[in-house]
Amino acid sequence: MTEHGLEAWAGLLKVHAALVPVLDQVLQQSCDLPLTWYDVLLELNAAPGRRLTMGELGEVAVVSRTRVSRVVDELVSADLVTREANPDDRRSFHAVITAAGRKRLRAAAPAYLEAIRAEFSRHLTAAEARAVASGLRKVLTAHEARP
Repeated sequence: MTEHGLEAWAGLLKVHAALVPVLDQVLQQSCDLPLTWYDVLLELNAAPGRRLTMGELGEVAVVSRTRVSRVVDELVSADLVTREANPDDRRSFHAVITAAGRKRLRAAAPAYLEAIRAEFSRHLTAAEARAVASGLRKVLTAHEARP
């Protein structure tokens, strides 16, 4: 491992640890929406049919796989998500974003995007942002290609 590789890894961890609580606080104060809820709603809204199985949601959401089920339970209680039987597998179900969930997501998006700009992207030049995005994309692609 190169010194720069280790420095990049440490920087990624530190930035994540520093900014996730800030983004969570911004969303909770401005929209009464925890960051974990926003993340799950965002993934459901972007999915085909606006639905994902719990396994699929666990693969794409930033929230840990072990917390996905609990977050979905909370979203169901808030009427932002429903559970629907999976016609392809009777042992599982789909989490489906509701109209109220889409409305909450749209309402929270400006605060979320502004917090990302204020806390992260405004500190990078366009070239630096492209380099970070490209490098992280390479790492993620290699990880996803593993057996």
